[in-house]
Amino acid sequence: MSFSGKYQMESHDNFESFMEAVGLPDELIQEGKDLKSISEIEETGDHFKVTVTTGTKILTNSFTIGQETELESPTGGKVNSVVMREGNKLMAILNGIEYVTELTDANTLVNTMTLSGMSYKRVFASVSSVTYSIPFRMAVSLLPSLITTD
Repeated sequence: MSFSGKYQMESHDNFESFMEAVGLPDELIQEGKDLKSISEIEETGDHFKVTVTTGTKILTNSFTIGQETELESPTGGKVNSVVMREGNKLMAILNGIEYVTELTDANTLVNTMTLSGMSYKRVFASVSSVTYSIPFRMAVSLLPSLITTD
């Protein structure tokens, strides 16, 4: 399966505890705990470009599988690392944090960060598979504008 696509974060587990363990200041943890990020992945052979938008912050990393490259971590630091691929998993270690991004099916991306046995997990859904719901009253109020009479 190709990783190419746009994915919206649907859920996350253990954000606050993990970010405390990483050493992120409390104010940044509080700001970030409710933010939903969108990841856009472009895969061309062994080359990847990953753009993550979280609030107003945009983080872009490009890498080639198996080759050392400079990557920016979510905390803003830059580090040299090698991204490896094993089936539908991308794996790297940045500043002692193990990153595993797994395409579990065509519409679901799971990103797990692990440090000293503690993990932070995020689940993303393909934007094309994200469904939006609106309240029934709003839907009914929109009906007249959708009906045309000619």
